[in-house]
Amino acid sequence: MATDNFITTKDNTRIFYKDWGQGQPVVFSHGWPLNGDAFEDQMLFLVQHGFRVIAHDRRGHGRSSQPGFGNDMDHYADDLAALTAALDLKDAVHIGHSTGGGEVARYIGRHGTKRVAKAVLIGAVTPIMVKTDWNPNGVPLSVFDGIRAGVQADRAQLFKDFTSAFYGYNRPGSKPSQGVRDTFWMQGMMGSILAEYECVKAFSETDLREDLKKMTIPTLIIHGDDDQIVPLETTAKQAVKLAPQARLEVIPGAPHGLCTTHKDLINSMLLSFLKG
Repeated sequence: MATDNFITTKDNTRIFYKDWGQGQPVVFSHGWPLNGDAFEDQMLFLVQHGFRVIAHDRRGHGRSSQPGFGNDMDHYADDLAALTAALDLKDAVHIGHSTGGGEVARYIGRHGTKRVAKAVLIGAVTPIMVKTDWNPNGVPLSVFDGIRAGVQADRAQLFKDFTSAFYGYNRPGSKPSQGVRDTFWMQGMMGSILAEYECVKAFSETDLREDLKKMTIPTLIIHGDDDQIVPLETTAKQAVKLAPQARLEVIPGAPHGLCTTHKDLINSMLLSFLKG
């Protein structure tokens, strides 16, 4: 059930969510190590254009509970299903960034499309990030081991450093925003260190191929060609081959954090897709 902007799942985890406006529901699933505030630019824009916008904080992140279990893609998807059921959402558009893209795919894979009209995957980890036998050009496991080591050693500093590549602030001509960096750090530090440590495995090693095949609704995949976190070639360019009604839009020069750095373009693309 939903009370005071929290729902309680079957395993008694409290999931925080924001729910603004009227109209067709648009549901946002955020990336690691952030929370629902990561989509504030999209939420403000779309609520001003007549949509109902909903964003939750993943378990272990933001204002949601911090249980010592369930930090995996199946639980993330089931929590999302619990939210859509509690709010009785119909004809919803699900938008997921990074880890959230995996969450959206797994949600549809496990719970179907009866409540879903369309989906958007932005800089998403689908179908998988890590290098495997069937994904030979993926990211080596050692990279994710390094992220876990950073979380354990000094996550506060890791999150400060992570913003450089995340937003492309390490590129010539970029215009770093200290406010954006501080907001990323603040959101990251609101989460549980255990959840953020375990989520690295969830976002890097979960095989989402079969979930993508079940995404039989119109699906827009957006990815920056300068994404230093989630490589375009092994994620979006492979995902578009698996999701039956997907199309891919590549944004030249865009980094992983493109919902912030390219927010006006992203907002325009979303509005066009939602109204199309």
